[in-house]
Amino acid sequence: MNPPIARFIDGEKFMWDGEVYDTHEAAEAKKKEYEAAQFETDIVEAEGGYLVYNRRVAKEVVVEGAPPV
Repeated sequence: MNPPIARFIDGEKFMWDGEVYDTHEAAEAKKKEYEAAQFETDIVEAEGGYLVYNRRVAKEVVVEGAPPV
């Protein structure tokens, strides 16, 4: 299996976590871990396995130093 590393779901870019889960329950358990860490997640079934894709939106951007001229 060679799934895409990134996938657009509802217009948002999600990244694959690199693991292929044998059961939906295992993928769901990992999904809950990511959600507890404030990630948005989705499970995709592919070739008899389950893939977990996730993303986290930056809530705050800190800029240091003077702006460029």
